[in-house]
Amino acid sequence: MKLDDFNNIDINNAGSLPVPVKVVLLTSVFLIILGLGYYFLWSPSLDSLDTVKAKEQELRKVFLDKKSQAINLVAYKQQMVEIEKTFGALLKQLPDKSQMDGLLTDINQAGLGRGLEFESFKPGQETQAEFYAEMPISIKVTGTYHELGAFATDISKLSRIVTLNDISLSLVNKDAKSATTDARLEMVATAKTYRYLDSNELEAKRKSDSTGKIKTGGKG
Repeated sequence: MKLDDFNNIDINNAGSLPVPVKVVLLTSVFLIILGLGYYFLWSPSLDSLDTVKAKEQELRKVFLDKKSQAINLVAYKQQMVEIEKTFGALLKQLPDKSQMDGLLTDINQAGLGRGLEFESFKPGQETQAEFYAEMPISIKVTGTYHELGAFATDISKLSRIVTLNDISLSLVNKDAKSATTDARLEMVATAKTYRYLDSNELEAKRKSDSTGKIKTGGKG
Protein backbone atom coordinates (compact mmCIF):
# COMPACT_ATOMS: atom_id res chain seq x y z
CA MET A 1 0.00 0.00 0.00
CA LYS A 2 1.44 3.30 -1.15
CA LEU A 3 0.54 6.95 -0.64
CA ASP A 4 -0.37 7.17 -4.30
CA ASP A 5 -3.12 4.63 -3.68
CA PHE A 6 -4.91 7.24 -1.49
CA ASN A 7 -4.27 10.13 -3.88
CA ASN A 8 -5.85 8.28 -6.80
CA ILE A 9 -8.95 6.97 -5.04
CA ASP A 10 -12.00 6.78 -7.32
CA ILE A 11 -15.10 6.60 -5.12
CA ASN A 12 -17.20 5.53 -8.13
CA ASN A 13 -14.89 2.56 -8.58
CA ALA A 14 -14.37 1.79 -4.88
CA GLY A 15 -14.83 -1.93 -5.47
CA SER A 16 -11.58 -2.15 -7.41
CA LEU A 17 -9.48 -0.44 -4.69
CA PRO A 18 -6.72 -2.47 -3.06
CA VAL A 19 -7.74 -4.32 0.11
CA PRO A 20 -5.43 -2.33 2.43
CA VAL A 21 -6.90 0.93 1.14
CA LYS A 22 -10.41 -0.40 1.66
CA VAL A 23 -9.51 -1.35 5.24
CA VAL A 24 -8.12 2.11 6.01
CA LEU A 25 -11.12 3.84 4.44
CA LEU A 26 -13.63 1.67 6.27
CA THR A 27 -11.77 2.18 9.54
CA SER A 28 -11.77 5.95 9.01
CA VAL A 29 -15.49 5.99 8.21
CA PHE A 30 -16.18 3.84 11.29
CA LEU A 31 -14.21 6.17 13.55
CA ILE A 32 -15.98 9.23 12.12
CA ILE A 33 -19.39 7.62 12.67
CA LEU A 34 -18.34 6.58 16.17
CA GLY A 35 -17.20 10.13 17.00
CA LEU A 36 -20.40 11.70 15.68
CA GLY A 37 -22.50 9.15 17.54
CA TYR A 38 -20.66 9.93 20.79
CA TYR A 39 -21.05 13.67 20.32
CA PHE A 40 -24.71 13.70 19.33
CA LEU A 41 -26.09 10.62 21.13
CA TRP A 42 -23.92 9.24 23.90
CA SER A 43 -22.56 12.48 25.42
CA PRO A 44 -26.01 13.91 26.31
CA SER A 45 -27.00 10.50 27.66
CA LEU A 46 -23.89 10.40 29.85
CA ASP A 47 -24.72 13.87 31.20
CA SER A 48 -28.23 12.70 32.00
CA LEU A 49 -26.77 9.61 33.66
CA ASP A 50 -24.56 11.78 35.91
CA THR A 51 -27.60 13.87 36.85
CA VAL A 52 -29.62 10.75 37.66
CA LYS A 53 -26.75 9.33 39.76
CA ALA A 54 -26.52 12.58 41.74
CA LYS A 55 -30.28 12.51 42.29
CA GLU A 56 -30.03 8.90 43.38
CA GLN A 57 -27.41 9.82 46.01
CA GLU A 58 -29.61 12.66 47.24
CA LEU A 59 -32.65 10.40 47.51
CA ARG A 60 -30.56 7.72 49.21
CA LYS A 61 -29.45 10.26 51.84
CA VAL A 62 -33.05 11.41 52.39
CA PHE A 63 -34.11 7.77 52.72
CA LEU A 64 -31.40 7.03 55.29
CA ASP A 65 -32.32 10.15 57.27
CA LYS A 66 -36.00 9.18 57.27
CA LYS A 67 -35.09 5.62 58.21
CA SER A 68 -33.01 6.87 61.13
CA GLN A 69 -35.88 9.08 62.29
CA ALA A 70 -38.32 6.19 62.02
CA ILE A 71 -36.00 3.94 64.05
CA ASN A 72 -35.70 6.62 66.76
CA LEU A 73 -39.37 7.60 66.66
CA VAL A 74 -40.20 5.72 69.85
CA ALA A 75 -37.30 7.38 71.67
CA TYR A 76 -38.39 10.80 70.35
CA LYS A 77 -41.93 10.23 71.56
CA GLN A 78 -40.65 9.26 75.00
CA GLN A 79 -38.50 12.40 75.11
CA MET A 80 -41.52 14.51 74.23
CA VAL A 81 -43.49 12.91 77.06
CA GLU A 82 -40.65 13.68 79.50
CA ILE A 83 -40.36 17.25 78.22
CA GLU A 84 -44.09 17.80 78.61
CA LYS A 85 -43.96 16.44 82.17
CA THR A 86 -41.03 18.71 83.03
CA PHE A 87 -42.71 21.70 81.42
CA GLY A 88 -45.95 20.96 83.27
CA ALA A 89 -44.07 20.73 86.57
CA LEU A 90 -42.36 24.06 85.94
CA LEU A 91 -45.63 25.65 84.86
CA LYS A 92 -47.23 24.64 88.15
CA GLN A 93 -44.57 26.70 89.91
CA LEU A 94 -45.92 29.79 88.21
CA PRO A 95 -48.93 31.36 89.91
CA ASP A 96 -51.78 32.84 87.96
CA LYS A 97 -52.87 36.46 88.31
CA SER A 98 -55.20 35.71 91.23
CA GLN A 99 -52.35 34.12 93.22
CA MET A 100 -49.84 36.93 92.85
CA ASP A 101 -51.02 38.84 95.91
CA GLY A 102 -50.57 35.72 98.02
CA LEU A 103 -47.07 35.19 96.64
CA LEU A 104 -46.08 38.77 97.44
CA THR A 105 -47.37 38.19 100.96
CA ASP A 106 -45.27 35.01 101.21
CA ILE A 107 -42.13 36.92 100.24
CA ASN A 108 -42.87 39.61 102.80
CA GLN A 109 -43.64 37.05 105.51
CA ALA A 110 -40.40 35.19 104.75
CA GLY A 111 -38.47 38.35 105.61
CA LEU A 112 -40.50 39.19 108.70
CA GLY A 113 -40.21 35.61 109.90
CA ARG A 114 -36.43 35.97 109.94
CA GLY A 115 -36.56 39.21 111.89
CA LEU A 116 -35.77 41.48 108.97
CA GLU A 117 -37.02 45.04 108.82
CA PHE A 118 -38.46 46.11 105.47
CA GLU A 119 -37.65 49.66 104.52
CA SER A 120 -39.27 49.26 101.11
CA PHE A 121 -41.16 46.60 99.19
CA LYS A 122 -42.28 47.89 95.80
CA PRO A 123 -43.66 45.65 93.03
CA GLY A 124 -42.67 47.03 89.64
CA GLN A 125 -44.14 46.94 86.15
CA GLU A 126 -44.78 43.51 84.66
CA THR A 127 -43.14 42.51 81.39
CA GLN A 128 -44.70 39.77 79.29
CA ALA A 129 -42.84 37.00 77.50
CA GLU A 130 -44.24 34.21 75.32
CA PHE A 131 -46.43 32.53 77.92
CA TYR A 132 -45.51 34.15 81.22
CA ALA A 133 -45.14 37.55 82.86
CA GLU A 134 -42.20 38.69 84.96
CA MET A 135 -42.68 41.03 87.90
CA PRO A 136 -39.70 42.76 89.53
CA ILE A 137 -39.98 43.73 93.19
CA SER A 138 -37.57 46.29 94.63
CA ILE A 139 -36.79 45.45 98.24
CA LYS A 140 -34.65 47.09 100.89
CA VAL A 141 -34.31 45.24 104.19
CA THR A 142 -32.05 45.35 107.20
CA GLY A 143 -30.88 42.49 109.38
CA THR A 144 -27.84 40.51 110.43
CA TYR A 145 -25.75 38.50 108.01
CA HIS A 146 -27.32 35.22 109.16
CA GLU A 147 -30.86 36.65 108.99
CA LEU A 148 -30.33 37.84 105.43
CA GLY A 149 -28.81 34.49 104.45
CA ALA A 150 -31.73 32.60 105.98
CA PHE A 151 -34.17 34.90 104.15
CA ALA A 152 -32.48 34.15 100.80
CA THR A 153 -32.67 30.42 101.57
CA ASP A 154 -36.37 30.67 102.44
CA ILE A 155 -37.03 32.52 99.18
CA SER A 156 -35.38 29.71 97.19
CA LYS A 157 -37.59 27.15 98.95
CA LEU A 158 -40.90 28.82 98.13
CA SER A 159 -43.28 26.68 96.09
CA ARG A 160 -43.33 29.43 93.47
CA ILE A 161 -40.33 30.61 91.46
CA VAL A 162 -38.70 33.68 93.00
CA THR A 163 -35.16 34.86 92.33
CA LEU A 164 -33.04 37.52 94.00
CA ASN A 165 -31.03 39.71 91.64
CA ASP A 166 -28.73 42.75 91.76
CA ILE A 167 -28.00 42.21 95.45
CA SER A 168 -25.90 44.78 97.31
CA LEU A 169 -25.01 44.78 101.01
CA SER A 170 -23.81 47.64 103.16
CA LEU A 171 -23.34 48.29 106.88
CA VAL A 172 -26.14 50.22 108.50
CA ASN A 173 -23.64 51.82 110.89
CA LYS A 174 -20.97 52.94 108.47
CA ASP A 175 -18.91 54.36 111.34
CA ALA A 176 -18.34 50.86 112.76
CA LYS A 177 -14.67 49.95 112.59
CA SER A 178 -15.26 46.26 111.99
CA ALA A 179 -18.12 44.10 110.84
CA THR A 180 -19.31 41.19 112.93
CA THR A 181 -21.96 38.55 112.37
CA ASP A 182 -24.27 40.59 114.62
CA ALA A 183 -23.76 43.83 112.71
CA ARG A 184 -26.84 45.26 111.04
CA LEU A 185 -26.64 45.10 107.27
CA GLU A 186 -28.80 46.72 104.65
CA MET A 187 -29.62 44.61 101.62
CA VAL A 188 -30.93 46.19 98.44
CA ALA A 189 -32.08 43.72 95.80
CA THR A 190 -34.58 43.04 93.06
CA ALA A 191 -36.74 40.00 93.62
CA LYS A 192 -38.22 38.62 90.42
CA THR A 193 -41.27 36.42 90.37
CA TYR A 194 -43.22 34.99 87.50
CA ARG A 195 -46.77 34.04 86.62
CA TYR A 196 -48.31 32.40 83.60
CA LEU A 197 -50.60 34.35 81.33
CA ASP A 198 -54.25 33.37 81.35
CA SER A 199 -56.13 32.50 78.16
CA ASN A 200 -57.43 36.06 77.66
CA GLU A 201 -53.95 37.53 78.04
CA LEU A 202 -52.46 34.95 75.65
CA GLU A 203 -55.11 35.73 73.05
CA ALA A 204 -54.53 39.47 73.42
CA LYS A 205 -50.78 38.95 73.12
CA ARG A 206 -51.20 36.85 69.96
CA LYS A 207 -53.37 39.55 68.40
CA SER A 208 -50.88 42.23 69.39
CA ASP A 209 -47.96 40.26 67.97
CA SER A 210 -49.87 39.59 64.73
CA THR A 211 -50.75 43.28 64.37
CA GLY A 212 -47.14 44.23 64.95
CA LYS A 213 -45.93 41.81 62.27
CA ILE A 214 -48.49 43.12 59.77
CA LYS A 215 -47.46 46.73 60.40
CA THR A 216 -43.78 45.83 60.09
CA GLY A 217 -44.40 43.92 56.89
CA GLY A 218 -46.48 46.80 55.49
CA LYS A 219 -43.56 49.22 55.59
CA GLY A 220 -41.42 49.34 52.56
